[in-house]
This record gives sequence, C-alpha cells and structure tokens, in this order.
Amino acid sequence: MRGRPIWPLFVGLAAAVVAVDQLVKAWIVGAIEPGERIELVGEYLRLILVQNDGAVFGLFRDNALLFGLLSIVVVGLIVAYHGRSPRSAYLSTTLGLLLGGAIGNLIDRLRLGHVIDFVDAGIGDLRFYTFNVADSAISLSILMLILLAIRPSLADSGRPGAARPQTDPAASPDGDRSPAVRAVPKGDR
Repeated sequence: MRGRPIWPLFVGLAAAVVAVDQLVKAWIVGAIEPGERIELVGEYLRLILVQNDGAVFGLFRDNALLFGLLSIVVVGLIVAYHGRSPRSAYLSTTLGLLLGGAIGNLIDRLRLGHVIDFVDAGIGDLRFYTFNVADSAISLSILMLILLAIRPSLADSGRPGAARPQTDPAASPDGDRSPAVRAVPKGDR
C-alpha cells in the first residue's frame, strides 16, 4: 500500500522556511546598507546585502522575470510530485524544504525584481556565492535528494506496511555475538 503523502509536514515546513526567509531578509534590508559588510566570524563569515537579479549563485543576471516565471513552474512541479509520492516523512521533509526555498526566492523576484542575498562565506578572495535562508533550504533539500538516490530505503520511513528489520535470536543458536537480522512484515508483529 502506497499511502498518502504527509501534507501537514510538507506544507508546514515550506511555510516555516518562507516565513523565516522573509523575516530575515526584511531585517537585513533594514539593518544593512547595500555593499556594507558586517563580520560575524572574521572575514570567514560575514553579512553583506546583495541584490541578485539572476539565478542561483548569481548566474544569468538581468533575467528576474524569466526566473520568476520559471520558479512558478517549479513550485507547481514540486507540489504535483509530492502529491504523487508515497507516504514518507523523509520525502515530505525534503520536498517541503525545496518548496519553501523556491517560494521564498519567488516572492523576492515578483515583489522586488531581484533576490535578497546576505550570507558571504569564504577565505580571503576565495568566496562562496552570497546566499540566503531560501538558498540554504534548497541546498539542504538537494543534498537530501542525493542521499535518497544513494539510499532509497530512506523514503520508507513513513510508509504503512514497510518491513522493519528485527533481531531474530533463534537464527544464531551457535552463540554468535552478531544476531541475525530479518525483515518482519508489519502484520506478523
């Protein structure tokens, strides 16, 4: 049985990411002038207000409208994919982070014509691209999707009827210290 996706987790996490992203961006815009730098951990981690009118990592500048429209399509695809996915807390969390990040940056593009970025990390002249809370949620979700591709069993976490390994002490009567493990269907527990 597939089960239904976990909508409250998906929507709640997406809403939390959007809220935190927008609140932090509003605070940054009110507290820092464009180009001003505030060191948090020396030059390694600092806050700087940047207006990104391109895509991820500042690529393809001056295309905010195009990326706004593309973001709307991506939001629709994320919601549709979640609607067709099996019941999995891991997958709902991953897609909720992805949706929240996409919506957070979409709000900036539609409202401002650019995305507010403010976290600047690096060493000397070797800097990572400036990013924000929404970008962090998107990056985390991508890492979680890669991990899911490597280890598909992570998606089984919330699926009804999924087999869970249980120790079977009768499987090693010779006194072996590592007991055998077997999957026991849900109905046999």
